[in-house]
Formats: sequence, structure tokens, C-alpha cells
Amino acid sequence: MKSAQEDEYLEFVATRAKALYRSAYVLAAGDAHLAEDLVQETLSRVYVHWNRVARADSPAAYAQTVLVRTFLTLRRRRSTGERPTGTLPDGAATGPDTALRLTLLDALGQLPPRDRAVLLLRYWEDRSIEETARMLKLSNGAVRSQGTRALGRVRALLGDSLSDLVPH
Repeated sequence: MKSAQEDEYLEFVATRAKALYRSAYVLAAGDAHLAEDLVQETLSRVYVHWNRVARADSPAAYAQTVLVRTFLTLRRRRSTGERPTGTLPDGAATGPDTALRLTLLDALGQLPPRDRAVLLLRYWEDRSIEETARMLKLSNGAVRSQGTRALGRVRALLGDSLSDLVPH
């Protein structure tokens, strides 16, 4: 890659890496290590095709699409592999909304990967139905119905537990 293009790519990474990580963290249902892996894989794929990405209408949207597709591909491939453990190596996070955040991430983690991707794009990233459909290669109707079903599943999983966690 030429120096000017490399500088442009590095600037892109500096401005978009945190946003990509936040999205990856939600997709990974709070698994920080998986989120880091997703971002690294996404940025490496963007780097390989930087000439094309730089000319795109929105390089950020292109990278977001790569992130979601990388996540979905990884979930399909990783039917066997790493197994979660009951003990955590790091200390628990603290803060005013920690319990709420952990409860929501746990509920999202119980959804199928595509449902998580739809909820992330529609509600976390505030993407339109059309953008979400294009990014996931689905029809607009499929995004609507999948989003509605996924929200219903999250509500069913959470039950009344959110009312205890939300400050009044």
C-alpha cells in the first residue's frame, strides 16, 4: 500500500475502531475477547480491500457491514471450539448501569446470531430497515419480522427483571 493510502487507512482506523468495538461487543454478547477478535478481523479485511473501501460512499458503513458478516460467518464456523467457563479471570465491572447492561447482554447472548445482528443494526446502530436488509443480505420484510421476533424473545427472557434494575 502506498504511503498516502496507508495514512488514510490509519486515520480511518483511529476514528472508527472504538465504534466498531462497541458494535462487536454487543454482537458478542459482552465477550470482550471475541469483540476484539471481530474488530481485528474486520480491520484486516478492510485493509486488504482499502482501495475499494476508500472509494465507497461510506467507508464506515462498509466496515460495519464487514463486521456483521464476519460475526455471522464466525458463528456458523464455531459450532465446536472454545467453551465458556464458570470462573472469570477479571474482576466485575461496577457502575450505575452495570447490572442493567449485564442483564441485557446476557439476554442478547441467548439469541441466535442473526437476531443479535438485526437488533444491533436496527436499535444500537440506529440503522434503517433498508440499510439493515442490505448489510445482512435480507429483504426488508425479513428484517422487520426478524426484529419483531427478536425483541419478543428478549422481552420474554427479561420478564420483569428490568423493572428491578432501572432507576425510578
